[in-house]
Amino acid sequence: MHALQYAVTLPADYDMGIIRDRVRTRGHLLDDFDGLGIKAYGIRERGVDGSPVNQYAPFYLWADPRAMNRFLLGDGFRGVIRDFGRPEVQHWMGVHHERGPASGTAPRSFVRRTETLSEGADPATAVAEAVAEQQRLARTDGVHTTALAVDPRHWELTHFTLWAADAPEGEGDRFQVLHLSAPGAGRLPTGEQW
Repeated sequence: MHALQYAVTLPADYDMGIIRDRVRTRGHLLDDFDGLGIKAYGIRERGVDGSPVNQYAPFYLWADPRAMNRFLLGDGFRGVIRDFGRPEVQHWMGVHHERGPASGTAPRSFVRRTETLSEGADPATAVAEAVAEQQRLARTDGVHTTALAVDPRHWELTHFTLWAADAPEGEGDRFQVLHLSAPGAGRLPTGEQW
């Protein structure tokens, strides 16, 4: 499994209705994209849920890395580049994925929390502790899906959790989910992947 996210930060006075309309009219295009596990079409609005910015920032979990490559190098991502410029794409190796009790419902939000490992931290121990935290979280009422990914370049852990309702306040950036494409959700490996 691979995780991916790019963020398009928009002007403070940007009409986020434009992004909502974009997702409403185009979101279904990845509903059957072979190799995609899930794509959560996420946005943050300035002043909502503590967000300092307007942002379009979809989050992906890929079941097949070749599909991720087809997306990034194909027509799907060309539309993003054409409309917004070429954003920086964050990419992580997935180390844990689990569905929660609300996986059968449409999610309304997600939280992305990143933590940097300290210089002296053992990566395997830190990941094992984070996986245990994700496993507990996956049993929480209202959780749709939870995943943990690692960026070994910066030694950062990214915790990603989809919620059936508004995400609870706490650590991490909170996003509204406008649409969920999940053609390969069942193909994403469950549990630890290391």
